[in-house]
Amino acid sequence: MDLEARLHDAAPSAHPEALRLWLRMLTCTQLIEKQVRSQLRTQFDTTLPRFDLMAQLERVPEGMKMKDLSRRMMVTNGNITGITDQLVAEGLVERLDVQGDRRAWFVRLTPRGRRQFMVMARQHEQWIVQAFAALVEHDIATLHRLLGKVKEHCQNPRPESSE
Repeated sequence: MDLEARLHDAAPSAHPEALRLWLRMLTCTQLIEKQVRSQLRTQFDTTLPRFDLMAQLERVPEGMKMKDLSRRMMVTNGNITGITDQLVAEGLVERLDVQGDRRAWFVRLTPRGRRQFMVMARQHEQWIVQAFAALVEHDIATLHRLLGKVKEHCQNPRPESSE
């Protein structure tokens, strides 16, 4: 049973449409993520966290400190260390000393890692495009615009009016 189906079992709400929309968005996100995770595993024998780490490093070709990588990915330093260790062992990422800080590491994609990531990224893009294949361009643009309003409101909430 997915999250949307569970709504019927929940207590009555004063705002059922907002809750239904939230659950629909969450369900869609989970379904797409599940598909991406499965495809990454099947086609590339990798995980979404490894893909995400490589994506962050691809955006910053010169590399970055592990603590900055952790902050960008919103996970603990320990998670980053474990994933980085695996990628270093496979020759996809290199770890360099940070001058003046013996406790810090700088990481970046190796040329091999960059090539492998580009192959995965092209395929990832196709999976995402396929996930939205039921929508025409106008629908996608409208959904993007509407979700942009939600994002803006969540980032800059306005006080509720007392009318």
